[in-house]
Amino acid sequence: MKLKIAVLPGDGIGPEIIDQGVKVTKAIAERFGHEIEFEEALVGATAIDKVGDPFPEETFELCKNSDAVLFGAIGDPKYDNDPKAKVRPEQGLLAMRKKLGLYANVRPVTTFPSLIDKSPIKKELVENVDFVVLRELTGGIYFGEPQGRSEDGKTAYDTNMYHKYEVERIVKLAISYVLKRNKKLTVVDKANVLATSRLWRETAQEIAKEYPELNMDFMFVDNAAMQLIQNPGQFDVMVTENMFGDILTDEASVITGSMGLLPSASIGLLTSVFEPIHGSYPQAAGKNIANPLATILSVAMMFEYAFDLHEEGKLIREAVDKSLEEGYVTEDLPTGNSRSTSEVGDWIEKYIRG
Repeated sequence: MKLKIAVLPGDGIGPEIIDQGVKVTKAIAERFGHEIEFEEALVGATAIDKVGDPFPEETFELCKNSDAVLFGAIGDPKYDNDPKAKVRPEQGLLAMRKKLGLYANVRPVTTFPSLIDKSPIKKELVENVDFVVLRELTGGIYFGEPQGRSEDGKTAYDTNMYHKYEVERIVKLAISYVLKRNKKLTVVDKANVLATSRLWRETAQEIAKEYPELNMDFMFVDNAAMQLIQNPGQFDVMVTENMFGDILTDEASVITGSMGLLPSASIGLLTSVFEPIHGSYPQAAGKNIANPLATILSVAMMFEYAFDLHEEGKLIREAVDKSLEEGYVTEDLPTGNSRSTSEVGDWIEKYIRG
């Protein structure tokens, strides 16, 4: 297969972890006889520094005309610490989601047998946990208008808005996953308080009537946050709105023992984007210590979701499992013999090449 992949390293540790993802992608391509063209582009703080725009038009055109996007991270402390900055790296991420129509972020949460004892949650609660969270990406309070501050600077406001079609398309996508799994869907909302959540619940209930084999339940977001820690094994597929999904999936990352282990796919109307769920981790930038496994597992998702190449994805997951079993990991997963970012990538590349 001939493929074109847009590579957006971004900020902080982004370039280091993306290097490992590209390395693994090349190894898979050679192993399975694929021809892959990579083209790199600017995004985030790096793009602001160079061209004044966190998601330049050239980057958008590349993404739109590629078969998939491999994305690192966005964020820089110099913007985090300046609340008055008019152009921010995160605006690039929101622009990418909007322009590419990336309406659903898919985040699988699974545990690794060799790392069960690394989780801060009791072993008996996290063993065999395997669920998927679908987070709506293009609506809600992150995109709602109006948004701003009063002239005296003493009042700020955001608008939380959802349209029915936005809810329909992500609930139906979630159901497509449910029907391939255990037929249980949990819709997370705050319908006792928010009008947007009541729209979510009403819409999901309407759609559920079309799928009598589906087991759909509803959970308030505050309860969901608690249940993720108390009993994560109860979940199979979870779907929720933008801000709730942002918070809950970061919380869910502790189940595995490290945020550096969770991949994601952003599914859209144009090109889909594959990225680790962690941020730019600027404190580690340039030190070659960041965990590349979430990025490498995002590559596995890319082969499976974007290209329908499941054997390739399976081999990447097998390589990651073996690296964990061998204790070939970075310092966020202490084994007494931590490896560098590039050493972990090299080990997995070598395993794939056989």
